[in-house]
Amino acid sequence: MKFRIGYRTLKTAVGTGLAIFIAQLLSLDNFVSAGILTILCVKSSTRQSVQSAWSRLVACMIAMGFSFIFFELIGYNPASIGLLLLFFIPTTVLLKVSEGIVTSSVIILHIYSFGEVTWRIILNETGIILTGIGVALIANLYMPSLDRQLKTYQRQIEDNFKKILGEMASYLQKNESQWLGQEITETANILAKAKSLSFRDVENHFRRTENYYYHYFKTREKQFEIMERILPVVTSIEPMVEQRHMIGAFMEELSLSIHPGNTAKLFLLKLESLAKEFQKMPLPQTREEFEARAQLYRFMKEMEQYLIAKESLKVDI
Repeated sequence: MKFRIGYRTLKTAVGTGLAIFIAQLLSLDNFVSAGILTILCVKSSTRQSVQSAWSRLVACMIAMGFSFIFFELIGYNPASIGLLLLFFIPTTVLLKVSEGIVTSSVIILHIYSFGEVTWRIILNETGIILTGIGVALIANLYMPSLDRQLKTYQRQIEDNFKKILGEMASYLQKNESQWLGQEITETANILAKAKSLSFRDVENHFRRTENYYYHYFKTREKQFEIMERILPVVTSIEPMVEQRHMIGAFMEELSLSIHPGNTAKLFLLKLESLAKEFQKMPLPQTREEFEARAQLYRFMKEMEQYLIAKESLKVDI
């Protein structure tokens, strides 16, 4: 079994040690709590880390205020802790900083163990909070680039799209296929992982709400849903009508054109031209031919949606 240390694990380990070292250097009481804060605030993305740090900071400030009120008025006893938490937890939920409940509870217990609330204690707890959160934020300022893995997913999806469209084209032209369809399951899995990773990439940039890869994989997901819908349509067409060969040739060309430098607009025009050719052809003579052409028409409308979904994204077909 291969042993691997992740980037986040490394940052957490180094950051925790550094936070404790700084807190100890500042002669803070309960200095190890700074390390706990760092562990809790190091997240998988920069944006998550900032949100977590903010929630914990606000919650800790509220906790110190509540500690002063409840302990000084009711006394330093277990009953006052229970009553404090009874009001404190709903307050954090109301202010949407409930992520900081566990961290704040540590601060509350620190103050309880001191048996008093003084400026020295407030400064001590503030120092622990700022040290732990500060080190975590610095650790998360840099995130490794995800571009290499995202490009790998992009290439795998395009290769699978070529295969799936190519198999559709082959079946339309030959009415037979030995394809097992493994690319369908594989593509669904890759898309799920790619979307998750691209969302992490968005979360690592403060000024972005959406990026190229996230938009790209969302578009491919829409196209894949269309492909899944039309596969049963393709296999349900029985007679080898002339229109089947024409659409098959179109699909073959499309499958070979999934690469940089091509646009969906070009194929939308070709599809429109194909539809006009069909309108000029003689009407079907048998029920089977009529049903086949109806299914082919449905197939063309789905392919139109496939291309329209792609047209909004200025990359490969």
